Amino acid sequence: MIIFSILIANYNNGKYFKECYDSLINQTYRNWEVIIVDDASTDDSVEIIQSLIQDDSRFKLYRNATNKGCGFTKAACMKYAQGDLCAYLDPDDALYPEALEKTAQEFVDRDDLAAVYSQMMLCDENLTPERVYAGTKQIYNNRHFFNCPIQFAHFFAFKKETYSRTTGINPNLKNAVDQDLYLKILEQGEAKFIKEPLYLYRLHSDGISQDKAKQSAKESFARVIHDTMKRRGIKTINNQTVPEVFTSSQEIYNLIGYQTKKIHRLISKIKVTLDNI
Repeated sequence: MIIFSILIANYNNGKYFKECYDSLINQTYRNWEVIIVDDASTDDSVEIIQSLIQDDSRFKLYRNATNKGCGFTKAACMKYAQGDLCAYLDPDDALYPEALEKTAQEFVDRDDLAAVYSQMMLCDENLTPERVYAGTKQIYNNRHFFNCPIQFAHFFAFKKETYSRTTGINPNLKNAVDQDLYLKILEQGEAKFIKEPLYLYRLHSDGISQDKAKQSAKESFARVIHDTMKRRGIKTINNQTVPEVFTSSQEIYNLIGYQTKKIHRLISKIKVTLDNI
């Protein structure tokens, strides 16, 4: 049976972890492990996590000696993972009970897949479901796809052996770590979309994706996209030259602005439909 590694990079989310933990032990799929790396939290995260997982060998907790940031911590999670499949779960979020089972089955049905992703449910601070995130769609994966505008986020699962063929997570990234990972994985194969929310995403004032961090994330995402263009050997895009050196985020977003146009998205939708016939 496929082993599923759930990877959790924690920093000061101790107060939310119980719901994350409960969602894992209530999974219908039973063959899993959880790798938790704490990034030198200053709250009582470690004590809370240890008290919950102490009698369950499926959970493994590691700690950074000093605060290293998101990229370093998520990269560390992968170093400890022993599973065939991997997926990140934020410690302030949760999974639906059948998330692992339904995701693993997709890989069983199609061994050519590099990744499987689902819709996510946006929730309030108490993790009460409010609405399905509307942006998640079946993508048309090609060398000019950069997930901008974002068409998938959580829940994103991938084969560990696929990850091993990439350069891995950039440990120096503080933002856009997931986007960097997604684009690298997509260079290794196709992705399957589960049109059903399997992930509960908590919206709260402490979250790193809130307004105060958006500008920094936007800058990092642009750098990730530029790195991706260089890695894929893309010299021009939409008849415009890709800069050799990153100078501004706006320059990168201008290059791919055509991908937000209705005609481009219509063409991509038609291609997806034809591929699925």
